[in-house]
Amino acid sequence: MNIGIFTDAYYPQVSGVVTSTFILKNELIRLGHSVTIITVAHPDVEEEEGIMRLPSIPFFLLPSQRVGMIYSRKIMIKIKKLDLDIIHTQTEFSIGIFGRIVAKKLDIPVVHTYHTMYEDYIHYVSRGIMLKPASQFAKKVSKLYCRDCSAIIVPTLKVKDALQQYGLLRHIDIIPTGVDLEPFKRNNYNEGLIQDEKKSFGINETEPVVLFIGRLAKEKSVDIIINSMKELIVKMPNSKLLVVGDGPERENLEALVRLLDIEKSVIFTGEKPWAEIGRYYQMGDVFVGASLTETQGLTFTEAMAAQVPVVAKYDKNLDDLIRDKINGRIFYKDEDLSEILFEVLMNKEECDTMVKNAYDGIEALSSKCFGESVEKVYMEVEKQNCMLQNQKVT
Repeated sequence: MNIGIFTDAYYPQVSGVVTSTFILKNELIRLGHSVTIITVAHPDVEEEEGIMRLPSIPFFLLPSQRVGMIYSRKIMIKIKKLDLDIIHTQTEFSIGIFGRIVAKKLDIPVVHTYHTMYEDYIHYVSRGIMLKPASQFAKKVSKLYCRDCSAIIVPTLKVKDALQQYGLLRHIDIIPTGVDLEPFKRNNYNEGLIQDEKKSFGINETEPVVLFIGRLAKEKSVDIIINSMKELIVKMPNSKLLVVGDGPERENLEALVRLLDIEKSVIFTGEKPWAEIGRYYQMGDVFVGASLTETQGLTFTEAMAAQVPVVAKYDKNLDDLIRDKINGRIFYKDEDLSEILFEVLMNKEECDTMVKNAYDGIEALSSKCFGESVEKVYMEVEKQNCMLQNQKVT
């Protein structure tokens, strides 16, 4: 098949949508399909084979994100030559709208992946004003965009339930975003080099490391993790928190660290290249996440592949991923986090069992399974489209 993936988010940006799109592209190519990415132009990249970029500007509320034009005659001419069989949109906004325009003009079926629970991100736009109307608008836009697509894909049951609550009454396929597990596996890394890397951040080999990897944004709730460190270092004075990533909340988080007087126990590394992320997982003795806005939580899967125990705040999207005390730990109240981290770091036997169970159970979340599952959706859509075309002819 010839497949066009339309997305507002792509490299060099860093996000879960970027990761999902990149993995899907590679897996579809592995399966023998031709894939073209249609996305926003970015000042840090030049022309690349297989990628078409529409002119874009920084989003005024989040300058690190870019907003593309909703139409380009030049790109439309190029897309016509691709003879696409499927258009797969990854966004409901500018490039997603362009994808729908292309689909209508060229009579191509649209598959859509609904990635983002927009009601959890309204604070970026509304700045605390008219939150409820803004949330209702986001729900309405989501429903309208998804309603007329040939197929809808979501990563978890949590997202499917949300769309149904918005009033979307149609079939929805649940396909978790797969992870290329290989770059995270422990046997790819030299222990001596990992220890040297830790030393470069002022961490010695006897100091247990609590690890967070991700974008430093309000919805990631990294403040909960930092607050828990204040309590953890009372019981475990030599423990360290390693925060890998950057984002709009970094200054506030650094200010919180100073306020709690735990600067010696918290290290901010800044953003790191995607190609190096695998080795940062190896520096952690426990990986923790406290966000309630994730649609899936890919970093937990990556940590499991890296054989690092995971601790997460309970959210519905984790129901099929983490089972408490079986393959990870779940906390429900913020004040419980420090005690759970202490237990994981102190009880090596129990920890090793959880790590083994997690590692043994992640194959279903591999990028290979992801690509094959999406391919099945495409084939079903193509079959339905052929039937519709035949009906038009007769």
